[in-house]
Amino acid sequence: MTLFSRFSDHIDTALDALVARGALPAGLDRGAISVEPPRDPAHGDVATNAAMVLAKPAGTNPRALAELLVGELAAIDEVTEASVAGPGFINLRVADDSWRGELALIHAEAGDYGRSAMGAARRVNVEYVSANPTGPMHVGHCRGAVVGDALAALLEYSGHKVTREYYVNDAGAQVDVLARSVHMRYREALGEDIGAIPEGLYPGDYLKPVAEKLAAEYGDRYVGAPESAWLGLFRAEAVSAMMDMIRADLAKLGIHHDLFSSEAELQAEGKPAAAEKWLREHDLVYDGVLEAPKGETPEDWEPVELPLFRSTKFGDDQDRPIKKSDGSWTYFGADLAYHYQKAQDADELIDIWGADHAGTVKRIKAAVAALTGGAKKFDVKLVQMVRLLKNGEPFKMSKRAGNFVTLADIVDEVGKDAVRFTMLTRKADAQMDFDFAKVVEASRDNPVFYVQYAHARIASLKRKLADAGIDAATPDIARLDAYELGLVKLLAQFPRTVEAAATAREPHRIAFYLGDVAAAFHAWWNMGNDRPDARIILANDAELTATRLYLADGIGQVIRNGLHLMGVEALEEMA
Repeated sequence: MTLFSRFSDHIDTALDALVARGALPAGLDRGAISVEPPRDPAHGDVATNAAMVLAKPAGTNPRALAELLVGELAAIDEVTEASVAGPGFINLRVADDSWRGELALIHAEAGDYGRSAMGAARRVNVEYVSANPTGPMHVGHCRGAVVGDALAALLEYSGHKVTREYYVNDAGAQVDVLARSVHMRYREALGEDIGAIPEGLYPGDYLKPVAEKLAAEYGDRYVGAPESAWLGLFRAEAVSAMMDMIRADLAKLGIHHDLFSSEAELQAEGKPAAAEKWLREHDLVYDGVLEAPKGETPEDWEPVELPLFRSTKFGDDQDRPIKKSDGSWTYFGADLAYHYQKAQDADELIDIWGADHAGTVKRIKAAVAALTGGAKKFDVKLVQMVRLLKNGEPFKMSKRAGNFVTLADIVDEVGKDAVRFTMLTRKADAQMDFDFAKVVEASRDNPVFYVQYAHARIASLKRKLADAGIDAATPDIARLDAYELGLVKLLAQFPRTVEAAATAREPHRIAFYLGDVAAAFHAWWNMGNDRPDARIILANDAELTATRLYLADGIGQVIRNGLHLMGVEALEEMA
């Protein structure tokens, strides 16, 4: 059990004792109680708001309740001091041996240090990327892919059962346009001069291999044939090829989904119609006419009766059509059925969307609330745009896609680790500048380098030990001084950082935490430049050397665990 989880138990035990004495009512909700480091380390090692949270429902004064709790907590062996601060916060000082024990726990649990059962095996479906299968992925998809993948790993590590899903939008007008674009390239592959690609078709050269394969297999059979003869075939071949390309692009980032769900299959199986039937039976879909667009009404606008979902019952601004006037499903109608299907096999749904889809969040949340009776938690995480720069200036790369910079281009330019780490250095809903020069810069201003360099330095210590000709010794963690125990205190925050990041659905918190750990390690390393006695490797003290190596290895383990959650390699050496 980690130190902070143990202190959560200590506080529960102290509260139970107050209940048993009649000093506190039984059955109070303790869910909002926090156990964390105080903002100012001078105040202690562990702080809790227990008295502040429980005083009002208990009908007592927060400070008076805090004094009672302090009396219980001060009796715990590993507490050296317990005090009340302000209106009722409680600060505790922890015995040095408890921190030494936490370092031993890091070594004992290794890759599992920070893992928890917080998720209680709840089934969470995380849907991310879901780019239209019309070409390679671009930089906008890249950020959403990394955020979604890191969030899935974080939830898994904190005890959830996670399904990583990709929704393939392979129905509708955009894939018909793709098929027509491939048909034009197919004619080109057979020797026809097609000229410039017409406006509205996909211009990228990535379609040529698909067309060449079709030309080799079918010859000129479909050159002059009516569209109805080839559209379905070309659409299926093109979508299959695009999904192969998308999977390959994602693999460059180390991303692999568990499930690919097809919109076309969903519609073919009648899932949208089944969802509509259920909603009508529950008076959540009715036939009505949308209001005219606000402002000047377009000349071609006509009031048309459509099936409308009562999304205003769930907080949306207006009711939404689930079908178009031609009887085909709207994007919302298809998405509604898709989310209903996902909810059958999950306790919770999380969608990672580009910020340009912000306008549809209310309606899809309303739909899920309606279809599940509010029983399934549903969250949409919006990911903001990324601006590509080099040395602070807009950067343009080769555009094999025809009109945008691809994910593959970016990974090939700077590497998977730099891309993944950088995409997690800001909150997902904040805009980001991705500067190609800075993400490969070997300086402390580059968080990717700074964290990986810390790990590489730690890995180098054993090589340095051998070079110095110092024999290995058994560490004596009793020799860790106050400064070094301060490093352990920072490491001890990793498990609670993981839980907090998982609860908030914010994987960027891991990147921020690793930056703090790397900075603390580099500061410790650099102390030896001015003070020979502060060096990690001491030629005249094998035992203290072994002890400091033990601490350094603990730091390295926490860095590895954090980088693993981010999908970033912990390097042993750096050029």
